[in-house]
Amino acid sequence: MNGSVVTAEKLDTRCCIAGGGPAGIMLGFLLARAGVDVVILEKHVDFFRDFRGDTIHPSTFQIVHELDLLNEFLKQPHQEVQLLSAQIGETLTAVADFTHLSTHCKFLGFMPQWDFLTFFSTHANNYAEFHLKMEAEVIDLIWTDGKIAGVRAKTPSGTLEVRSDLVIGADGRHSIVRQKAGLKIVQSGVPIDVLWFRLTRYSSDPGQVLFRADYGNFFLMIDRGDYFQCGLVIRKGAFDQIQQQGLPVFRDDLAKLVPFMRDRLDEIRDWNDVHILTVRVDRLRKWFRPGLLCIGDAAHAMSPVGGVGINLAIQDAVAAANILATPLRQGTLNIEHLRRVQTRRELPTRMTQRLQILIQDHLIERFLNTSKRMSPPLPVRLLGRWPFLRRIPARVVGIGFRPEHVRTPDLHKPSETPQSE
Repeated sequence: MNGSVVTAEKLDTRCCIAGGGPAGIMLGFLLARAGVDVVILEKHVDFFRDFRGDTIHPSTFQIVHELDLLNEFLKQPHQEVQLLSAQIGETLTAVADFTHLSTHCKFLGFMPQWDFLTFFSTHANNYAEFHLKMEAEVIDLIWTDGKIAGVRAKTPSGTLEVRSDLVIGADGRHSIVRQKAGLKIVQSGVPIDVLWFRLTRYSSDPGQVLFRADYGNFFLMIDRGDYFQCGLVIRKGAFDQIQQQGLPVFRDDLAKLVPFMRDRLDEIRDWNDVHILTVRVDRLRKWFRPGLLCIGDAAHAMSPVGGVGINLAIQDAVAAANILATPLRQGTLNIEHLRRVQTRRELPTRMTQRLQILIQDHLIERFLNTSKRMSPPLPVRLLGRWPFLRRIPARVVGIGFRPEHVRTPDLHKPSETPQSE
């Protein structure tokens, strides 16, 4: 089983990854680069889906630097922010300063997720061991003698069966892989949801502001160049009530919160222009079974607080590649290797989730429980008064509690002509 054997309905490979998001594509790239045959199954026809997380943190830029791809990566469409600010009421305060981090890139990046995924899948396609199957939705697991031995997927041409030494569940917070594997989930209470929508950005608009909070609203703005990706944080389950009040009330509330956007709020033509993200924070008690490992959101769904979900998923992928590449290539993989991945990544995951829940319960809920003009709470006032304190949130958000570094080898140079399926 040194390579993929392709037939009309079946594949054999070392590693089958369910999900072509950041965790799946990064892990597939690293494994193929290390000489491991890998098949990625992605249910969508392409990577273009709006309102996906697109925050690239310094820890991720560092990984790209270690792969000798940073110069080319930085040519992709993106915005760079060294100092993040928040406006609470009438007060604008800097809250995170990334310029002091011990990373190659000392800034936060905003890059559309489809550009990130296209970049790495394109580079991975240079390796004969990399196989990306689009429009292939995993629907079930294959079991052999109590061990997961592959997956079944639905494709436009019928059912595809992939047999593999290891199945990776990287299929997101609604993971079919973890559901079919019967892995137990630990849920955390979350008091918020987020409404996402797009509004045109003008060159005269204010610079990058992480969020605005006032009059009982919490508003996120991500600069995408010619438009803002906007997020309005709401109480969990409140979307029905907001819809009943009507779009004019919704637009008026936004105009009160961000007056400079008043002239473009009619771009929200109907409720189809508003997308709800049902926020959940959970994690698996056990990330693995014989023949299976979950990573990224499939192992731990994160809150949007801090925008760290993508970066934790990528750190999971790097750690998994570091631990699994050699035993996968040599055919010596066992369950202890899978346990090592969870041991490596569980603590930073739990610490990040605890911090997110703390912010949700004690800061964001405070914003949502008032209809009056707001003023910055004490932690934010301290960040404004003593600039050196801004290094703390920058370190937590930008690098995390346990950064990962690329340890896998590049066993051969990519072929000159990209491989394609």
